[in-house]
Amino acid sequence: MLQRLLASRGFLLLATAAVATLAVRAFVDFGEPEVEALWPRGEVADIERLADRDDVNVLFVLVDTLRSDRLGAYGYVRDTSPVLDRLGARGVRFARHVSQSSWTKASMASLWTGMYPAHTGVTRFDDIVPDEAQMPAEVFRDAGFRTVGLYRNGWVAPTFGFDQGFEVYTRPAPLPIPAEARRENPMISARGTDEGAVQAAIEFLRVNSGQRWFLYLHLMDLHEYTYDAESALFGSSYSDIYDNSIRWTDGTLDLLLRQLAELGQLKNTLVVIGSDHGEAFRERGFEGHARYLYRETTEVPLYLLFPFRLEPGVVVETRTHNVDIWPTVFTLLGIESPANLDGRSRVQEILAAARGEPDAGPPTTGIAHLDQHWGQRDVGPNPTIAVIEDELRYVLQHERGRKIEQLYDAAVDSRELEDVAESQPENFARLRVIAERHLEARPAWGEPEVREIDELELNQLRALGYRIP
Repeated sequence: MLQRLLASRGFLLLATAAVATLAVRAFVDFGEPEVEALWPRGEVADIERLADRDDVNVLFVLVDTLRSDRLGAYGYVRDTSPVLDRLGARGVRFARHVSQSSWTKASMASLWTGMYPAHTGVTRFDDIVPDEAQMPAEVFRDAGFRTVGLYRNGWVAPTFGFDQGFEVYTRPAPLPIPAEARRENPMISARGTDEGAVQAAIEFLRVNSGQRWFLYLHLMDLHEYTYDAESALFGSSYSDIYDNSIRWTDGTLDLLLRQLAELGQLKNTLVVIGSDHGEAFRERGFEGHARYLYRETTEVPLYLLFPFRLEPGVVVETRTHNVDIWPTVFTLLGIESPANLDGRSRVQEILAAARGEPDAGPPTTGIAHLDQHWGQRDVGPNPTIAVIEDELRYVLQHERGRKIEQLYDAAVDSRELEDVAESQPENFARLRVIAERHLEARPAWGEPEVREIDELELNQLRALGYRIP
């Protein structure tokens, strides 16, 4: 029934009308007294009691291609993200968070499964998430949640196995592109903007207020550098337009979260906002993503907004990873997490930060992985690995038959541009061993299944900017 609704012409007309009523973007400020009832104040004890509640929904918003250091809360000087900054200051922000790849499919397979790319086996353009993988939507479905996924990136299409556990998993019908956005983006595609997906999400929320739900919303406007005249605040270079698009996407999040509040569901919803990878702007001579694993393409934001606001908000300074997201959410909600994951729950770090206590435990080590030949059909694998431990990043890759190894230390070089391998030989050797062991790892479910991708679908993926021969 819901699948038919989201795809119907009647819904498209309804959603189009809703866009007209929401087109004026008045940024959320839930600190105002008149809206406190929409998002009540909470304390540390309320975080601990979340697992005892039976009314908490989960909204997961994935902002494709969002690097963390372009957001105000992460130290950026431009006002790109007023909504996220204000909301994050009343929730939990993970200050040093890493994605597991710089390419959407590999990154999302790791995020969903809580396992590194070498263990998922999803590293190339035709790989499929296997049926044996236990996806979060399956866990939520088995726990009695309605499960709906709305995606706009073809790399997470159901034909690649990403629909497992979802009652409805669909690409929303595109709405007419606003005239102001088309003027600012003369090359914009006919696939519409994220507002179509947001309106589909809002309609789902309107008709499902009486049942627990898990809703996944994958936004793509930032990936496509979409913005309008109101968001055009920062210039016209490639990097400036990216910032303009962050501001536009921040307004889209405003529309969604304002409606969630007005429908009375912010006070019983855990909101998770994250990203699959970042974007490079010639810090090392190249632009874009899906090529390397340096900080600009793997350092991403992560926010948790509880069904109550925290004042002050919580900042987790411990190094965390996308594979940690669902173990953390499941622990918060008292749901058993799948076994044998690479990620782990970060609830203890959240509670420690909320109490003002120091981080507990030693630095954690994480992996980012990219097959640099992921889109080449007739060429064998060429994996590059990054091992991230606290402020250190070891990178191993192969270029033109040469093995290249680098070590960066963000404690002394925040942009990670200076190779310190020679001056820190012990750290270099230790992280190299971890990388080599990871390269020897095998997929948890055996070699991944692959599928033939027809030329039409390849062209749709190429239209996203990916180079697939």
